[in-house]
Amino acid sequence: MSNQRKGIIALFIAALAFSVNGIVSKLVLEAGLSPWRMAEVRSTGAFAAFFIYLALFKRSALKFDLKALPEMLIYGIVGYAGVQAFYFVAILRMPVSVGLIIEFTAPIWITLWIRYVRKQYVARTMWLAIALAFSGLLLIAQVWKGLIFDTWGVVAAFLDAFALTAYFLLGEKWGKRAATETLMIYGFGISMLFWWATFPIWTYPTEIFSKQIDLRGQLAGTMTSGWVLILFVIFVGTIIPYTGNLIGITKTSASSAAIIGMLEPVLAGVFAWIWLSETFNLIQLIGAALVISGIYIATKVRSVTQQIVPE
Repeated sequence: MSNQRKGIIALFIAALAFSVNGIVSKLVLEAGLSPWRMAEVRSTGAFAAFFIYLALFKRSALKFDLKALPEMLIYGIVGYAGVQAFYFVAILRMPVSVGLIIEFTAPIWITLWIRYVRKQYVARTMWLAIALAFSGLLLIAQVWKGLIFDTWGVVAAFLDAFALTAYFLLGEKWGKRAATETLMIYGFGISMLFWWATFPIWTYPTEIFSKQIDLRGQLAGTMTSGWVLILFVIFVGTIIPYTGNLIGITKTSASSAAIIGMLEPVLAGVFAWIWLSETFNLIQLIGAALVISGIYIATKVRSVTQQIVPE
């Protein structure tokens, strides 16, 4: 199996895990946990799990060149803490569909950065892939139906898109210099320390762990403790997708990885159909087909970027 195919599979798994996590995270947020505290517990739990694993089985991955610390601080705070927190703020202040559409402008910003800042060539088919996938997201969300634009929600969603852009670009860069495990431990570690400094861990609202939360939808009436859902968010909604994304980025490219990430709202719709009995209408099905078409085209671009040779 080629590296590119392995990367595509890893990115698909990441999108799948993120889409399921969206529903579970929403349940915990609506139960009273703030976006900041949700991001804090995700980072803390993921760091603890990775640290224990690496300390026992792969201590070499804990080593990292301290000269890279300034850039790693940006990677951890923006790419880990920022992406999580801004997303939660956005979906709490306006419809999830609108927040996702703004978040997934990230492939556009990534491609523009590669073309006009890095001065690298971008294949025409990549622009087509972006156009198809983004148009598909607009159709899935049916943005013409009663849009609710909350000023701070829009600001948070765009900040989320820019943070996601930084995450993909820095992940692509550092994924070629350090092991995936190393990037994960430092990314989550820096994010965790950032949240601890902002919201001291000893003030954490621990009552959320014992709170009984209704799973709703097909499982309405089934109550689950908050700690079970939070563990799900940490392992299925954080460790698995972040690992998959990093593996995918290093084996494909930042722009391809971001476009494949557009599968998330499509898969989220599928889970909403299964779990919450929501359905896709014809327009949304067409939108899903466009997203999948855009992703397929992106995966076929073998050399997304190549250095432009001055004439």
